[in-house]
Amino acid sequence: MTTYIVPLIMIGGLTSTGVYLLLERNLTRMLLGLLLIGNAVNLLILTVGGASGNPPIRGRTSNGSEATADPLAQGMILTAIVISMGIAAFVLALAYRSYRLTTIEEVSNDPEDTRVSLKVVDEDEDEDDIPKPDASRDTDAPDELDALPGFEGSK
Repeated sequence: MTTYIVPLIMIGGLTSTGVYLLLERNLTRMLLGLLLIGNAVNLLILTVGGASGNPPIRGRTSNGSEATADPLAQGMILTAIVISMGIAAFVLALAYRSYRLTTIEEVSNDPEDTRVSLKVVDEDEDEDDIPKPDASRDTDAPDELDALPGFEGSK
C-alpha cells in the first residue's frame, strides 16, 4: 500500500489548528476548531479507506479497475459530516444564547466554580460544621421542595 505524505500533513495541520482554536475562550473560534477537527477526521477516514476502485455494485466497472472500492469509508464520512453539522448547530445556538444574555462572546469562569476551587479544606475541621439532615422533614408526604407539589401518588 502506498502512503501519500501530503494528506497526512494536511490532517496533522488541520488537527493541530483545530485543537489550538478549541483552547480559545471565544465561542466562534471554538466552533471553527470543531469544524477543522471534523474535516481532519473525514480526511483521515478517506485516507485509511484505501485506494479508489470499482463501485460496490455487482457487474459495474470504472476505468478498468480490478479492485472494488470500500463503501464503509464513504458511509462513515457521510455520518461524520452529519454529526459535525449537528454539533456546529448546537454550538451556534449556545453562542447566540450567550451573546443575547451577556452581549459578549467570551466564555468566562463560573464564579461558583472559582469559589469552590479556591476553598481550602482544613484538616482539623470539626464535624459540627457539617449540616445534618433534619429528621422531621424526612417524610413521604409532599412538601414545597417536591417537583410536583400536591401530587399524592397513586392510591
